[in-house]
Amino acid sequence: MNETQWQLIQKEAEVAAANEPFLKEMLAEVILSQPDFAHALSILLSEKLHCSSTSTVKLHCIIDEALADPELAERAEKDLAAVVDRDSACDSYLTPLLYFKGYQALQSYRIAHWLWQRNREPLALYLQHRISVQFGVDIHPAAKIGSGIMMDHATGIVIGETCIIGDNVSIMQEVTLGGTGKEHGDRHPKVADGVLISSGAKILGNIHLGEGCKIGAGSVVLQDIPPHTTAAGVPARIVGKPKVDQPALDMNHEFSCDSDFSI
Repeated sequence: MNETQWQLIQKEAEVAAANEPFLKEMLAEVILSQPDFAHALSILLSEKLHCSSTSTVKLHCIIDEALADPELAERAEKDLAAVVDRDSACDSYLTPLLYFKGYQALQSYRIAHWLWQRNREPLALYLQHRISVQFGVDIHPAAKIGSGIMMDHATGIVIGETCIIGDNVSIMQEVTLGGTGKEHGDRHPKVADGVLISSGAKILGNIHLGEGCKIGAGSVVLQDIPPHTTAAGVPARIVGKPKVDQPALDMNHEFSCDSDFSI
């Protein structure tokens, strides 16, 4: 995160601490006493993910080690910017960092994925369990997720082991990116850049959502969706074309804004 953004977070924390003394100690520990964004995020996640049977200090050390990876820290920064840019209820960087479980669950998954890539599967699976318990979000640590991701509200999101998600994707609550049965191997969806998946949608099987497509709320998607199309229904069918290249950035879940579909 560039210095200006981190300074902005600290300024927001200073204002919050001055306006609400109850939060002063927490803000001092998590934000104001930290040298940079990565250390602040590490403190926050270690407090969220530990339980009575594990050491917060040791977990903090593991998360610190992961966030020392520049790529991991950069993805966390881009995700935070995505939330601020796309969520109309968010007017600061501090708010999603401290309070939005979609953002926190996603960054916790990134730690688990980092561990999975380094052959530390038992610890990665432990973190998957803690993420599910703490945030109500279940992401397999082997899944591959790009940057600039927004998980709005996040409750009930499920992302399977062989799922691949591109950059600048927005996913609403109760979305499932899952399999269709007991098959093994590559069995989960592939989501291209700029896709918007509305609340309650179920995308099942090794299928592809093309770049810039839009999935309507409550839809059940069982086959590939072409790029830059709108799909809705049970089972989902193509009902239009988004008027923007990346619906995930626009966050317009209505269909009235989309043009009629034609080949």
